[in-house]
Amino acid sequence: MKLDEADIMSIVALMRGVAKTIIMPRFGHIGPADMRTKSGPLDPVTVADEAAERALTAGLQSMFPDVAIIGEEAVAADPRLMEALSGTRPVFVIDPIDGTQNYAAGLPLFGVMIALVEADETRAGLIYDPIRDDTVVAMAGQGAFLIRRDPAGSEDWIRLHVAKPAPPEAMIASISWQYMKEPERTAVLRGLTNLGQTPNFRCAAHTYRALAMGHLHATLSRRTLPWDHAAGALIAAEAGGYVRQPDGSAYHPSNLEGGLLATVDAEGFRMVRDLFK
Repeated sequence: MKLDEADIMSIVALMRGVAKTIIMPRFGHIGPADMRTKSGPLDPVTVADEAAERALTAGLQSMFPDVAIIGEEAVAADPRLMEALSGTRPVFVIDPIDGTQNYAAGLPLFGVMIALVEADETRAGLIYDPIRDDTVVAMAGQGAFLIRRDPAGSEDWIRLHVAKPAPPEAMIASISWQYMKEPERTAVLRGLTNLGQTPNFRCAAHTYRALAMGHLHATLSRRTLPWDHAAGALIAAEAGGYVRQPDGSAYHPSNLEGGLLATVDAEGFRMVRDLFK
């Protein structure tokens, strides 16, 4: 299945509408009664996540009735839905609010992510920022773009490209070590001292946006849930980046473990990987 520009703009309009009516009205107003945790205390979900996923799912079903849909919160309730990723039927993968910790804390670093996956390959990815009201998008083989409104109200498509290569001491890299086990965790934490800066946005949406827009040189994650990485991995690659699992193998959305390392080029991949051995 291939999306055209009109399809992409319809999905952008859906994401924008859900953000306007569900996500942003609750931003800064999330209290304890509006939250619960899933896998642990650092894995929250809010009423806004659940309501936004329902609205996104309904909207996508209306536009693309023949495409399967799985969302982060739906999978939490029924893990068997993940089996759709390896099937032949196209499937939309939804993260209704990526960066839920930031969102619940009133911090403006969160996003809405949608990926189109077919036969375990990402065909399209979109990351919408409700604060900036713009979308980073990629379609396989067609490049990565920032879609934003100009003062006249039309939508501009601005091609994106990753940053120029840099040595480790000049790299800005977002390294997520939360789910790493020993001895890998200690090795990675030791290796961080060789990098120029190591910001952690607590938000894959903004991490991948920053990489594709040339503001990061690398990002490494251990746990690779598809709603966190399918859209961003394609966007980073289409912006000229080099995206692989740390062992050098190709990334597929059904890969839940093994990690994912995205850099500006193959040499940067090798340098970052070698720092953490």
